[in-house]
Amino acid sequence: MSAMPEHALAPPRPWAPALAELEHGLLQRDVAARALLLAALAGEHVLLLGPPGTAKSELARRLQRLLPGAHYFERLLTRFTVPEELFGPLSLRALEDDRYERLTEGYLPSAEVAFLDEVFKANSAILNTLLGLLHERQFDNGSQRLPAPLVCLVGASNEQPQDESLLAFYDRFLLRVPVQPVDDAHFAELLQITAASAHAPPQDALIDHRQLDALRARATHTGVGEGVLGLLLQARQHAAQTGQVVSDRRWRQLVDVLKLQAASRGAPEVASWDLWLLPFVLAADPAHVPGWADFFMHRVAQTAPLPLDGLERAVTAFEQQLDIERRAPADAQDDSAGKVALAKAIAGPTAGESEMVRITSERAQRRYSPVHIEARVAQTDDLLARLATVHSELLTMAQSVLEPARAHDWLPPSWLAQIDSVHTGRCTSVAALIAQLQTTRNGFAGLPVDETKVDRPAPVTWESP
Repeated sequence: MSAMPEHALAPPRPWAPALAELEHGLLQRDVAARALLLAALAGEHVLLLGPPGTAKSELARRLQRLLPGAHYFERLLTRFTVPEELFGPLSLRALEDDRYERLTEGYLPSAEVAFLDEVFKANSAILNTLLGLLHERQFDNGSQRLPAPLVCLVGASNEQPQDESLLAFYDRFLLRVPVQPVDDAHFAELLQITAASAHAPPQDALIDHRQLDALRARATHTGVGEGVLGLLLQARQHAAQTGQVVSDRRWRQLVDVLKLQAASRGAPEVASWDLWLLPFVLAADPAHVPGWADFFMHRVAQTAPLPLDGLERAVTAFEQQLDIERRAPADAQDDSAGKVALAKAIAGPTAGESEMVRITSERAQRRYSPVHIEARVAQTDDLLARLATVHSELLTMAQSVLEPARAHDWLPPSWLAQIDSVHTGRCTSVAALIAQLQTTRNGFAGLPVDETKVDRPAPVTWESP
């Protein structure tokens, strides 16, 4: 009996109900939902980049409902927004005592989850205060520095900031996720979705503080193996080659969130599949996200293009050669062509393909020596064997990739579908080539034979890739 796969022994996925609540009724938001939940578990902040109406605020509200007792704060920022709108009004009683303090209850300093729309449009006074709040979880209220309970701040913007003065604030968002409108393939489904009203999540989807503290404690003891370290070194080289600057602090924060992701899966160390987060941590510009996604897909999911076009050309070359040999007329000394013409004249223009015409036409084909046919079949068999080996290797690769991919708790389903499509497509394409070449091989084997001939044909050739 074969050993049970490692993922079959894995414990139940404790965060699956929370993910299901975040994604319920939302189309093409699997990446954003996973990034948001992981950020909250790690105590990091998320920036959602995309146009209005793409469920950015809805995701933040759903996150708050997953944290029992968590306070929520939401504001749309403009250049006219004043600090009182975010941090609370000044306390008149404190002013009477010559103290400059704010009443923060119900405002950002007292919230566990916050959503700030158009976050980069705030003025410098607000952004400077936010910098300390996001990084240190501290709020200066008068002469006091008070701890803030903030678990995750979700920022939203139509685009990344262009002003260099905003880059420090932009860098405070560890995960930066592009969010686009639903595509054409899902448009009809979008129109038929019933708007879901806010509801209390099921008990198993809730994240309590003890559960969160235990997860973070496990994450500190999670390892990073040599394989993952090697991939991170390749990622650093990719960043350098593409002119992207990634700070040492961001690399360390990336490893911390990778360790937490691994700990949440019950794994003792970070796996290569955990690196699906790379595009959303390392890409400073949304335009760089596809390049980082390709980095992950090619190195971890093994989806880099393979040189199969040479095999396609080889199969086509044999097919074309068979067509040439089937169409070749009989040798000059054979008068079969004249016999075909006579047979057609006797049968008449409306008689169709009579048996006499068919038999005579077959005799008008060129006949080949047994050596010729044997050589063609042997060369075709060699290529069939090569294709069978390639097909077997692709099936093995697909299995080795898709099993851990399907078992990974956090890999977005949309990414899994892409990976599955590539590997399934490769195997299907090569299987089709095998069937096509097998038909050609049978065609060579069925060529008309002249036992008196002994000629050997030149091998079929094709252009290598």
